[in-house]
Order: sequence, then C-alpha cells, then structure tokens
Amino acid sequence: MPTDPNRQPSLLSRLVRRMLVALYRWKGWQLEGGRPACDKFIILGAPHTSNWDFVFFLGATHELGIRPSFMGKLSLFKWPATNFMLDMGGIPVDRSKSGNYVEQVADAFTRADNLALVIAPEGSRTFKGGWRSGFYHIAMAAGVPIVPAWVNNETMRGGMGEPLMPSGDYEADLARLAQFYRRKMPDCDRFRALEDSIGLQGKERT
Repeated sequence: MPTDPNRQPSLLSRLVRRMLVALYRWKGWQLEGGRPACDKFIILGAPHTSNWDFVFFLGATHELGIRPSFMGKLSLFKWPATNFMLDMGGIPVDRSKSGNYVEQVADAFTRADNLALVIAPEGSRTFKGGWRSGFYHIAMAAGVPIVPAWVNNETMRGGMGEPLMPSGDYEADLARLAQFYRRKMPDCDRFRALEDSIGLQGKERT
C-alpha cells in the first residue's frame, strides 16, 4: 500500500500530533544534536524503556524538522484507521510474506524522496540482552545510513548522533553503535549487555 507524499493529513491526525508535541514540550526534555544531513535514513531509538519514548521521539523529530515514519503490520491499516495510520507516518508491512518485510521497507525508501524511519532495535520494552538485526538489513537493502538516537528519561535528555552508513560488517558496525550509546548513557545496563552480546549476534533471530 504506497503512501501518497502529496496527501493532506486529516484534522484528527493533526490534532493528535499537536497534542503529542505539546506533551513533549511540557515534559521538558533537553535535545542534543542536530538534523542529519541526509534525506533518507533510519533513526535507531534506544533504550526503549517507557511509553514516553514515543512522545520524545515524535517531539524531538518535530523540533528538528523531521517527519518520522514507523513500520506497522498491515492489519493496523484497515478502515477506518487507514488514513490516520498513514498520516502518522505508518508504513504498512505484510508479515504474511515470510522473510520479505525487509524488501517491502526498502521499496518504501526507493519510492520516497524523504523518509526517516524510526526503529526500536530492542523490539519491545522487555530487553533480553541483544538487538534484533532487522534495522541493519533494511539499511543495507535500501542503501541508507543509520542515525543512532537516544533518550534518558531520568535526566530528561536525548538526541541524535552522526549517521553511520552500514559497511556490511554487522558486528563491527554494531560495536560502533554500542560505543556511541555507552558514551551517552554510561550507566545504562542495557548498553553494557549490548556490548557483551556482540559476537553472539549470529544466534539472534532477525
């Protein structure tokens, strides 16, 4: 289901977005870093520990002039939610096509002039010590950089780092990303566990 870049968002989606941006400002997060100097990229959001993370990333991208997108299963885009999901940046993915979701998302990058896709590499708020590698396969297939983004809900700070173009060496690139996150949040147990997991990623399910 392609997204028309010229479609006008509905009144409901505009109101919801404004409410979430207002929540972001009310919470008082401090933003570090600037907008990446590229038009298509994957925003890697970590750590994912709270439902507030969504509000932070939507508000932060708004402040940076980025319109974020996200992947969602095809069933979420059925009427009457179709237009709302598309307006909020959703990219429908048909999970019934086993192993093909990477190609579906890479195709969305090909069709778009601008696309900033937010992915939580931990998969959910429940952390098991490693990251899912789907974000990396999408970046490789689409030929787009990975922008590491972080949020610390204790200090109310967050931001984005420099884009990393995937080299094809997953472990080496993952190590570089882990180093960035450890510099930003040195006391985060999740990022320590991520470093410990490097070298074991071949056992991980994508």
